[in-house]
This record gives sequence, C-alpha cells and structure tokens, in this order.
Amino acid sequence: MKGEHLTDEYISINPNAVVPTLVDDGWVIIDSTDIVDYLDKKYDPNSLRPSSSSETGEMYEWMHLARDNHLSIKTYMYGNIGFLTSMKKSEEEMEWYRQRQTFDKELLAFHERFSSLEGITSEHVKEAEAIIDSCFARMNKRLENNAWLAGNSFSLADIAWIPQLVILKAAKYPFENYPNLEAWKKSIMQRPSFKSAILDWLPNTEKKTEKVS
Repeated sequence: MKGEHLTDEYISINPNAVVPTLVDDGWVIIDSTDIVDYLDKKYDPNSLRPSSSSETGEMYEWMHLARDNHLSIKTYMYGNIGFLTSMKKSEEEMEWYRQRQTFDKELLAFHERFSSLEGITSEHVKEAEAIIDSCFARMNKRLENNAWLAGNSFSLADIAWIPQLVILKAAKYPFENYPNLEAWKKSIMQRPSFKSAILDWLPNTEKKTEKVS
C-alpha cells in the first residue's frame, strides 16, 4: 500500500515490481509459489507436501492454478472494492512503470487497464468471475470427498490459495455457491497459523476481529 515495491532498488531484484521477493543465500525468488516450494524443500522438517509422487504432482497442479489465476482474481478484487481506485497510477507514474516493467506483459496490461479513465469495467469483472467460477467448480468437486486439495493433509497446495481466499473474501465473492470449497475455506481460516500469519498482519483492524464467514 505504501508503494515501496515501486522503486528502482526493488525492481532491480524483482522486475515484476510485486511482493513478495525472497533473497536467501544468494538466491532471488520472485514468485510466491516458488518461494513456498523453496522454503519447504530447504527447511525439510515438518514438510507440507504429500508423501507420494502422484499426490505431489497434484499439489503442484493446484499451486500453479492459483498462480495462473491471479490476474483474474486481481481484476475481481479491484472491480469490487471501491477504495482501491485510489491506487490508480497517474500518467507519469504509468510511464515510469512501463519503462521498468518489462518482465510480465500481462501484469503491465492489467495496470494499463486499471489506471485508464475507464478503469476496470463490469465486463472485465464478469469475464474474471467466469474464470474464477470455472476454477472453483473444479475445486469444489475435488473437495467433495477430500478435506484438502492434495493428499490427506494440509499442504502447499492449500497454502498457495490462502492469499486468493483473503482477497476474494474482502471482495465479497459468493463462496456459498461452492459448499465444499466454503467448508475448506473455513477449515483453513480456523487454523491458529492463519491468525498469526494472516490476520495479525492485515492493515484493517476490522478484518482482524472479523468472524470467519
């Protein structure tokens, strides 16, 4: 929110100009999915990945799906949370961004659209919602007879979706349309680690005390 990621210093390590970035023992990792995978591999005790290779493959599939859908989720969020319009970039700021954001063309296109006079339209939100709905229908099916996305326990697959759940919850996405996914979401948000890792860091104090819904 402070724009600390929009500096030449930060972009020199993360050309996407987004958070998070992990710098560890000389390694620079700029994708959140890759970051949690790296940390789980490096700090092996209490690993959060399934034991079988087939379930590990499923874990990566769900992790990559979360990453690949992030712009649709971002569009839904920006189109449904009114105060975010204050984050539009001026033409001068956009020109600065264009010159430096040369790594992710789709992300650049998103900010071009968001910061335009038209902004995120209802049609953009509708298209994004259709993509999210398709993804969540698939997740709802998986969770019909399974408590977690991959294997029989909480894993990196579930972790990869937590930021998306928080974003969509704030944007009042209708999770109730997918009852199995809704139950899974509540299970995640009731974990003690969710409070310490997510709720305690949210800037809005009202969200910290908000009941899981």
